[in-house]
Amino acid sequence: MDVISVIRTKRDRGRLSDEQIDWVIDAYTRGVVADEQMSALAMAILLNGMDRAEIARWTAAMINSGERMDFSSLPRPTSDKHSTGGVGDKITLPLAPLVAACGAAVPQLSGRGLGHTGGTLDKLESIPGWRASLTNAEMLDVLRGTGAVICAAGDGLAPADKKLYALRDVTGTVEAIPLIASSIMSKKIAEGTGSLVLDVKVGTGAFMKTIEDARELASTMVGLGTDHGVRTVALLTDMSTPLGLTAGNALEVRESVEVLAGGGPSDVVELTLALAREMLDAAGLPDADPAKALADGSAMDVWRRMIAAQGGDPDATLPVAREQHVVHASTSGVLEVLDAYAVGIAAWRLGAGRARKEDVVQLGAGVELHAKPGDSVVAGQPLMTLHTDTPEKFAYALDALDGGVLVGAPGAAFEPKPIVLDRIA
Repeated sequence: MDVISVIRTKRDRGRLSDEQIDWVIDAYTRGVVADEQMSALAMAILLNGMDRAEIARWTAAMINSGERMDFSSLPRPTSDKHSTGGVGDKITLPLAPLVAACGAAVPQLSGRGLGHTGGTLDKLESIPGWRASLTNAEMLDVLRGTGAVICAAGDGLAPADKKLYALRDVTGTVEAIPLIASSIMSKKIAEGTGSLVLDVKVGTGAFMKTIEDARELASTMVGLGTDHGVRTVALLTDMSTPLGLTAGNALEVRESVEVLAGGGPSDVVELTLALAREMLDAAGLPDADPAKALADGSAMDVWRRMIAAQGGDPDATLPVAREQHVVHASTSGVLEVLDAYAVGIAAWRLGAGRARKEDVVQLGAGVELHAKPGDSVVAGQPLMTLHTDTPEKFAYALDALDGGVLVGAPGAAFEPKPIVLDRIA
């Protein structure tokens, strides 16, 4: 077996054999295949695609490059959720303790933000003392004690994916659906969850801009999960406008706690409950009532125990940015557009995100919204507040928002989009 023949096969629109896939993933992980060679193969995959059997074998090879976790010793069924990322997408924070409060175990391996999409671990690290890195034994202990854990994936989990992910980021091959699907699913299957719910975002603030692309990605991932014995379902959800009223690390934690306390923005509550019901059904607990667990405080109890179990203080004061700038409505009317991508870029420029993996985020930075599409606004009223420790960034954030906010005529008809656009199982 040699890498040139593997590259040529896919370059010439051929189908990679199981042996070719197994060999190239193993050889790349060991350093036998060079980055420039894997870059060429990744580009050939982007341009020429893979069939379902190829993607399944590619995913299996990445899983086999490292360890697999085992939660069979837990007394509860396991269920996990993965979001493809968006703006203001803090759903994991209230969702994990909510599903745990209803009887499932939630082993939530999460990541950090890059570009305009926020990372769950960055958000939680705004809680003083909270620890993202746990050993496998610590992760199991937290799951046994609280029913939910949110932490970083260990280095031993799908190391081939970690190496390939970094390569795709710098070679223009991030968009390849076979590589996106296998990247997400190799980690989730290696994690060892019994069931998985995928939240595939669609819209300007999402990776998938069209519902057709989102449906293709979701169908591919559901097929991969099913082929590997993990009960998998996907919801396609709207990301044309930010979720909730905040985008930024500590800002989103505050909003998540409001949801767990029985309040919070209606769209965040709606999507949290929709995903919770899917997770509980997939885990074999269809009669559990997540709305009741939010209302009676049991989800909040799990949240507090989960945060404390990872070294965090659930009662601690969260970071607040030193500087604020209020953006006012220039005219009166109905807010018709609040573009998720524009708000995400603004939050990123304020310091809430990172351009490179080694960048440090500002925990208090971000955007706080005072109106959502469909709301009537009056000229001069606050539309949003920008938060940062570095006020020289305000101008760059305002540039990002230019064209991303549209106020229509007073009394103009507004048709809201549903949050859940489709379901694929």
